[in-house]
This record gives sequence, structure tokens and C-alpha cells, in this order.
Amino acid sequence: MNNLSYVVNVEAAIYKNDKWLIIKRSEKEEHAPGLLAMVGGKVETKIAKKNILEETLIREIMEEVGIEVSKTLHYVESKSFISDKAQAVIDIVFLCKYQSGEPKCMSVDEVSEIYWMSSTEILENKCAPIWLKESIEKAENIRFTVSK
Repeated sequence: MNNLSYVVNVEAAIYKNDKWLIIKRSEKEEHAPGLLAMVGGKVETKIAKKNILEETLIREIMEEVGIEVSKTLHYVESKSFISDKAQAVIDIVFLCKYQSGEPKCMSVDEVSEIYWMSSTEILENKCAPIWLKESIEKAENIRFTVSK
């Protein structure tokens, strides 16, 4: 059995009150074009760093939607998948509390639309893939725990 070489990806389950920031992926995206998703991206660095996942996620949020989140991130889950281009990916999801800024499509090659949606709206949406629904359900449970 051959070992796989993985790309590391991070995603942000960003909440503000009872809504989640959800993007529609650009049709130009290699993986899952046109589907609803959370903001995120792959880890890219040329040097060893501390907190690489957290720093990558905060950078990706700013690059894709131009907002700031609280520096306190909460781990939600990790999973692996094979991308549409046959690349093995490890995906780590963090719960992030919205802090400031008006979300906008900063890179139309990555993000075509932005929504604030309730958990119910996401779970009932036909354009929301199962992995997004599962991550939002887990993030919702953690949000209730950390906000008590």
C-alpha cells in the first residue's frame, strides 16, 4: 500500500449571533466549484512557524472575505478527502467568532457570493454539500458549549 502525500487545508466556521458566514465557491475553483462552503484555504509556507493553522486561517479569511475574527479559535474537526484533481487533503475546521468588517468577495476567482445563514438554512439548502452540513452541525454544538 502506498502512502499518500497530503495538502493541509483549514476552514472557518464563522458565526455572528445565530448566523454562519457561508460562501459560494467560484465556478473557477478546482475543487467543488459553485458549491456552498466555509471560508478557508491550504497551508502555504516556506519556513517553520508556530500556530501555522491558525495564522493560515486568519490570512485566508482576510484574503477571501475581508473580515476579522476573534483570535481565539476552537477546534471543530479534522477529516481527509480526495479532491476533484485526485489530491489527498487533510481538512481542519475551526470555530471562529466574527469580530469586525463587512464581508465582501475579495477574490472572485475563489468566492462568487457571500451569505449569512442560519444552521437550518444551511441544512435544508440543496447546494450545501453533506460535508458542510456535518461541519456546521458540529460547530453549532461547540458554539453552544463555548458561549455558556
